[in-house]
Amino acid sequence: MPEIESADRNNFIDLSGELEEALIEIGKALPEWSMDGTFLADSTIQQYRAELGSVPQFRELKNALLSALSAEAGGYAVVRLGNIAQALGIEKQFLRVATALLAEVAAPFQPFQRWPLWKTIGTNLAAKPGMSTGIGYNAFHMDVVNATQPPDYTILLCVRPDPLGAGASILSDARAAVSRLAPSTRALLAEAAYSYGSFFELTEVGEEYAPFPVLDGKPADVGFVRFTGKMLAESDLSKSHARAAKELADELIAGQDTFTLQRGDVLIVDQHRWVHGREPLADGQHDVPEENRRVLLQLFLRSPQ
Repeated sequence: MPEIESADRNNFIDLSGELEEALIEIGKALPEWSMDGTFLADSTIQQYRAELGSVPQFRELKNALLSALSAEAGGYAVVRLGNIAQALGIEKQFLRVATALLAEVAAPFQPFQRWPLWKTIGTNLAAKPGMSTGIGYNAFHMDVVNATQPPDYTILLCVRPDPLGAGASILSDARAAVSRLAPSTRALLAEAAYSYGSFFELTEVGEEYAPFPVLDGKPADVGFVRFTGKMLAESDLSKSHARAAKELADELIAGQDTFTLQRGDVLIVDQHRWVHGREPLADGQHDVPEENRRVLLQLFLRSPQ
């Protein structure tokens, strides 16, 4: 189970023993998936849906998941699949179960051309500490922030937590944080003055967007709060725009949820509403064998247009 330090427990979904056993058996029978470009093929989605339809209590699980992801509930969920991971191992059979479940939310896809559907995020001691594979604080951000059509959902599946017990996930309701800002600050964030990152080997996310506004003025179901803490240090910002972004960053931290994912936990984040990040990993990572270090898998979801 995730160690919930500060979060709404309603966003965490446990499975009954009966449902876990049924999904373990389904996992042994689900076929390999097919891809249509960067997307999970519709034929695979239909196959998986047919198999899941016969699983007792699956409808209740799906409804609980969609409820947790709704605007009213907040927009993120953690599905606890640890016992299924224990039975199947986090390999092909388990990933088919996880992928089938996620396909009930939206269409799974992988916009990074160099990676398979599930992208590995390991722990690289040589990486910049603040990067996703680094060992330091990974500041709040949305994924693919510099695209005109970022993924609607980002998914993080925990293969192995930090064996030294740190590296908690952090999430914050970006729209709630924005609502606490002064109108003058929001006006600065609505200007196309921000930029971050490169844009290459990406598909199905529109065009490069640089510079971009943090606030695009669109409704929450289609617009984004285009924020990444890294742009504070790496963008050529005016003092006023940097100050506005820093005020938003402070509000995100003030309202953050914190929990530590465990093996088999699947975190689903609605990028239209929430940003995510990670607390630093524990000191002593150089003493942890590479095969024992923290590992996550990531994919993305696209909602129907």
